[in-house]
Amino acid sequence: MLRCPAKAVDIRVAVILALTVAATVAGPRYSSRIVETKSGSIRGIILELSSKHLEPVEAFRGVPYAAPPVGERRYMPPGPPQSWTGTRLADSFPPVCPQRLPDITNKTLALMNMPRGRYLQLKRLLPLLQNQSEDCLYLNLYVPGSGKYYAII
Repeated sequence: MLRCPAKAVDIRVAVILALTVAATVAGPRYSSRIVETKSGSIRGIILELSSKHLEPVEAFRGVPYAAPPVGERRYMPPGPPQSWTGTRLADSFPPVCPQRLPDITNKTLALMNMPRGRYLQLKRLLPLLQNQSEDCLYLNLYVPGSGKYYAII
């Protein structure tokens, strides 16, 4: 029978525990509440904010508010969103509408065309603006997590 020293077992247990905690922390924490909308049910996520003075919020990301303006619907007035069955997980950011963004890959050239504050703002926002699509008629809703004042959706 093969024996492992006690320290090796302790290290293995610590690694397994650390991986389990990391996997749990890495994923979103889903809300226990399901909200009924005209189009179907949605479930959001709970966001813990970085300040001890702020309560967590419940976020519903990517909730459609109109039919996608693509294909035959392009350049037409928006119609109602398509309904769905089951509960839709509203846990990820939807695409943003197409837009031209200034080139900020060369910092020196970019600062010749815009103030430093604008450059820094674009640098922070650029990762959120990469997923662009004409199918972009969605809302990101944030409501108090305590449940005192639920939003009407």
